[in-house]
Amino acid sequence: MRALDAARLAFILTLIGPAFVGPPAHAAEPAHDIKGLFLMTDYPAVTVRPGTTSNISLRLQNYGLAPERYQLSIAGVPSGWTATLLGGGQPVGAAMPGEDSSVALQLRLDVPATSDLGQQTLTVKAQGAGTNAELPIAVSLAKELPAKLSVKSSLPSLRGSPKSNFDYTLSIKNDSGRNLVASFGAEAPANFETSFTEAYGTQEVSSLPIDAGQSKDIKLKVRPPSTVDAGHFPVKVTVKAADASATTELALDVVGQPQLHVSGRDGLLSARAVAGKQSSIPIVVTNSGTAPAENITLAATAPSGWKVTFEPATIERLVPGKDSEVQALLTPSEKSLAGDYQATIRATSRGESASGQFRITVGTSTVWGMAGAGVIGVALLLMLGAVARFGRR
Repeated sequence: MRALDAARLAFILTLIGPAFVGPPAHAAEPAHDIKGLFLMTDYPAVTVRPGTTSNISLRLQNYGLAPERYQLSIAGVPSGWTATLLGGGQPVGAAMPGEDSSVALQLRLDVPATSDLGQQTLTVKAQGAGTNAELPIAVSLAKELPAKLSVKSSLPSLRGSPKSNFDYTLSIKNDSGRNLVASFGAEAPANFETSFTEAYGTQEVSSLPIDAGQSKDIKLKVRPPSTVDAGHFPVKVTVKAADASATTELALDVVGQPQLHVSGRDGLLSARAVAGKQSSIPIVVTNSGTAPAENITLAATAPSGWKVTFEPATIERLVPGKDSEVQALLTPSEKSLAGDYQATIRATSRGESASGQFRITVGTSTVWGMAGAGVIGVALLLMLGAVARFGRR
């Protein structure tokens, strides 16, 4: 029986054994099916205008071959035309792409203005020791190619306060077959300031050269007047070049902004106080803005030795067009001489602040005045007694 059980156990382990084996190794990625040398372009058939210069982007692609020097040439160039292969911005006669990599090239065509209209085929060649590649490019001539521009904004609608600067990033693309100089302008509501700058700089610009098929980014800054009311305001951007133009619609939403003012009751900015004694001065805080002011805190700057507190110390909420009165509890220093002093009262609410200059006229205490009068009276009595006594002698 034991032998039979052992045999059964061995059979079961044989069946389930593969489940305990670790995961199979990943299969190697299949090799590329493509191998060889290729000349490629995104646009193998183009149209140009006689009397102009055109650039066609090319690339020499190496799939799975060892690096090798390839001689470059152009066949089928019509009489009077100039065809040049460029690499890195300069004329080149050979290229050496690494394995599974490519080399960027450009075919520059200078077509005489007297060239007959029609189609020509040019062939770009790359020749190596044992591998060659060719690319035919069909070039059609036309009298005039209409210019074409487009302009887009990544964020066409922005939101902020009247104190905000609204910055838009615009991308201008030249979709025509020739280089253009694009000029731009913005139409904004009255008293809104607009300016264009380079995408990565602060220099203001009004136009930019853009190569055929390329695009450039600029920034538009819109600054609303500080007195603008909350609302939705459109801005229209127009780009022009030669006989082409493009527009885009932008918008900015101005949200309300509180605007605080500090004054005394009935607009008075003066008060009276007594040295060493607390005086209560009414302070009026007004919100003339377009949004509520929250958690308005009050503070004061007064002469050295003075004490100023407020009752209440904070105004929780002040809606537009309303005011609130607080009491400034001011105590001049006991050493303060009679005269006029300046105290500044400030109100602050989340970045919005206002202040008022108050003239405080300080008088001395009546107790000290009576004491001084008593001292003067005693001195006079002593003087009169001395005169009466010694005057007889």
